[in-house]
Amino acid sequence: MNYPIFDGHNDTILSLHMQKDENKRTFFDKSEKGHIDLPRAREGGLVGGFFAHFIPNPPKKDANQMSSDNFPGAKSDSADGAYEMPKAVGLPYEYATRYAMSMAKRMLKIETDSGGEVKLVRTVAEIESCIKNNVLAMIYHFEGAEMIDEDLNALYLFYQAGLRSLGPVWSRDNIFGHGVPFKFPSTPDVGPGLTDAGKRLLRACNELGILFDLSHLNEKGFWDVESLSNAPLVATHSNAHALCQSARNLTDKQLDAIQATNGVVGLNYHVGFLREDGKIVRDTSLGEIVRHGLYIADRIGTDHIALGSDFDGAVMPADLKDAAGLPNLVEALSVAGFTHDDLQKITHQNWLRVLSDTWS
Repeated sequence: MNYPIFDGHNDTILSLHMQKDENKRTFFDKSEKGHIDLPRAREGGLVGGFFAHFIPNPPKKDANQMSSDNFPGAKSDSADGAYEMPKAVGLPYEYATRYAMSMAKRMLKIETDSGGEVKLVRTVAEIESCIKNNVLAMIYHFEGAEMIDEDLNALYLFYQAGLRSLGPVWSRDNIFGHGVPFKFPSTPDVGPGLTDAGKRLLRACNELGILFDLSHLNEKGFWDVESLSNAPLVATHSNAHALCQSARNLTDKQLDAIQATNGVVGLNYHVGFLREDGKIVRDTSLGEIVRHGLYIADRIGTDHIALGSDFDGAVMPADLKDAAGLPNLVEALSVAGFTHDDLQKITHQNWLRVLSDTWS
């Protein structure tokens, strides 16, 4: 059976934005490059998702400079998979704002050029209409809020432009809070949590109905949000720390808190956040995604599991590869014992419920 798949996180806009002229792919033509384009989305049953806008640091000579699709460990010589990368340096507001505006232009042009096949969505009703009419639904999401000023003036402007989801930090610190480093093995309890500005940002997001994503926030920041927010707790692209001790994954206590608020965890397909040894190995089975899904289901129930691929920003299991391979994942989940009702929830219904609770 085919299931409409709604995805919690991708970096496709950034992937398209950072291309070199001589090697360009387009969103509308099927390619072997990257993970998402419209033909492969159609082939795999991908009906929409959170299209992240991430601001990379300006290029540096330092080979250790992180970007969203350059995960540590891929070239690590460590036999046990251990690694630790320094956090990227903070971004100037002016640079982040210019970059964010240019990415927004690219996203809106995709919508315009699609001839009605792609839509930037602002309501759950619009998502449901897109699913019904085979239109790809795009949620405007910030991965790191460096383009928002301390007075939050820009937040309201971006909201009017369609922003409906943000993570206050990526794996670097900013005026709003502190991200987790790319580190394995590591607890997510690294450093202080939200700043005063971050708490104001959270309250404003609650008032506007902007989803506040916890995936890159450290553990103290997570608990700050848990204590202050009136919306469901959501980690759009994270896994179970008990199975893979990456700082990016969620502890059992964090998973329990997400359940308590009727929130959701989007399973991340990046192999380094799945494998027990933390290694970035492309020849990894998508059964590792299933393993995390089963663990989280046993811990907090299938009402609180969704999909959060990290397509175009991470290393995928070989037998998934890209968006066209999503039916392989659904089949693996089914074989592992997830029922039809479970798969309906995991593939799209849980996202629609949480967005309805958050945006209304």
